[in-house]
Amino acid sequence: MLILVLVLAATAVFIFYPKQKSAPATQSGSKWEETGVAISGKFADADIVEVEDDKFRMYYSAEPETPDFNGQVYSSVSKDGISWEKESGTRITSATFPSVIKLPDGKYRMYFQKDQVIKSALSEDGLSWKTEDGTRVDTSNPAGLVFARVLAPTVMKVGNEYLIVYAGAIDKPYSEEKVPNQETHLFMWAKSSDGLTFEKMGIALDSRNTTFKGWVDGPELVVWNDGTTKLFFWGYFGVFESVFEKESFSEPKFVFYGPNFDEKMLFPSDPPGDPTLAKINGTWNMYYGYHQKGIYRATLNK
Repeated sequence: MLILVLVLAATAVFIFYPKQKSAPATQSGSKWEETGVAISGKFADADIVEVEDDKFRMYYSAEPETPDFNGQVYSSVSKDGISWEKESGTRITSATFPSVIKLPDGKYRMYFQKDQVIKSALSEDGLSWKTEDGTRVDTSNPAGLVFARVLAPTVMKVGNEYLIVYAGAIDKPYSEEKVPNQETHLFMWAKSSDGLTFEKMGIALDSRNTTFKGWVDGPELVVWNDGTTKLFFWGYFGVFESVFEKESFSEPKFVFYGPNFDEKMLFPSDPPGDPTLAKINGTWNMYYGYHQKGIYRATLNK
């Protein structure tokens, strides 16, 4: 979700500085190609979980421009990843950046940001949710960084442990140059044996460099075809991926921007935000937001 100074959710007001700049080089081989809008409207922060064989549910947040905004999370279902049918009602309120996992007992747990920290809720059916007591992750961290808030969690079970990657927001811009956002975001990570109490491990990926210029957001953990754990996320210049192995994250590689890249802009307009991935009917799908336009879809083609 694009953030400028709003605490709860989306919406960066980008200031563009004309300058010749080429898009980052993509990886060789497969290529992500945009297919169009999946869910139109002022929505962002999609997350997908397979609820039964060949049926997927997408959770997504309202953007702050929505009338009567209160951190609403909605859901839609699909069998092909192309056509999505909206489910009636609101899944939960006062929750942003939802990340949902299916538990071994068949229940569902949603992790989300509320009151500057990361909370969780539990559901029997994935539709009705009850907030759990306590805080899953707060702003304290072993790196000694001062965070105004933590946000945008992504959670996955890796072996016998739950892995969480989340953004920490420092209340000042990246200092090397003028940038669109007045916060600096970097990724932290933690692990847990029960999905409730997390041991904080430190910095996963640092954005305070000339590649990311103080901004990474919308992390998404996913198990890839070869069994590796990958982390997808977005920055000013598009979507990147990193591999998690031996308790460390590899140097990120650029994978996708979409049709809006403009080499004349120092900070290209409307980058694809908050990617979530799902392999449906043998095809990898990436869903991401374009601010106030909706959630779009790209497929991985060889």
